Amino acid sequence: MHHPKVAVVILNWNGKKYLEKFLPSVTASTYQNLEIIVGDNASSDDSVEFVQNTYPTVTVLENDQNYGYAGGYNKILERVNADYFVLLNSDVEVASGWIEPVIELMKSDDLIAVAQPKLKDYNRKEYFEYAGAAGGFMDRFGYPFCRGRIFNTVEKDEGQYNTASEIFWASGAALFVKKKYFDLAEGLDADLFAHMEEIDLCWRLKNQGLKVVYCPNSEVYHVGGGTLNAESPFKSYLNFRNNLVILYKNLPSNKLFSTLFIRFWLDLLAWFKFMAAGKFKNAFSINKAHTHFLLGLKKWKRSKSPAHANSHGNYSKSIVWDYFVRGKKKFVELF
Repeated sequence: MHHPKVAVVILNWNGKKYLEKFLPSVTASTYQNLEIIVGDNASSDDSVEFVQNTYPTVTVLENDQNYGYAGGYNKILERVNADYFVLLNSDVEVASGWIEPVIELMKSDDLIAVAQPKLKDYNRKEYFEYAGAAGGFMDRFGYPFCRGRIFNTVEKDEGQYNTASEIFWASGAALFVKKKYFDLAEGLDADLFAHMEEIDLCWRLKNQGLKVVYCPNSEVYHVGGGTLNAESPFKSYLNFRNNLVILYKNLPSNKLFSTLFIRFWLDLLAWFKFMAAGKFKNAFSINKAHTHFLLGLKKWKRSKSPAHANSHGNYSKSIVWDYFVRGKKKFVELF
């Protein structure tokens, strides 16, 4: 049996505590043609020395500064030779045999560009995890959500999403991508720095008629919030700004203005919600996000949206309305 080369690449920034805890599960992977790489984003702790001294079979590649998630991965992956890349967060524990089923699924269809395993919560392993759960979807106004997680409602894994299926986006916590398609997309958008760059990558590839899929036969366990706290104003800024950016980059022209107009009002509601909760810095992060989005319009490159763009995983309704008004808290209730 042919085993294409797989490179598991863990991007690290001052994450020695995560490498100590989770790298052992990765090095125990059984896939036969595998290279494990730690790409370091100019850490100031002793992460690099720890890996070099403890795991001599793990390749260490270093960046000269912290380029963020997107830029950091781009810089590292330029130096990696493999058929498949696996972008794996440092705070992820992988289950035994986690690589094989995803590669077999991706080999079955050349149009499959990206895949995601089942993403579960490291601290509550019977539950899905916020960042990706059982695969990502996108509503008509650009709000991302998942099978198994809508806003802050995370479902228990009871086998309800145990079928392989097309999705809209795969989580960057554990993202499999064919190198040829990563190169076709010219990598991740480094201007996004961090957050939603994996959604942008998937969307650009889907605009070329390619597929993003979910593989339920592979499980990984994600801690989440390993680099930026969920309450961080900077994280709020990146999420709101980057959400606007990926809409601008990837929506077809006939939907762009109306979608951005409605998003302005929906983001205003989020602003009032932050203010009411006393999270003033988070609220002003929304102001900053919209300002920087508008000021940066000239640098955001519009994606080609040919007639054969793949719309699987695009939810035609408003997830905000369905969740907050209609009370639909679970993915299975949407259809």
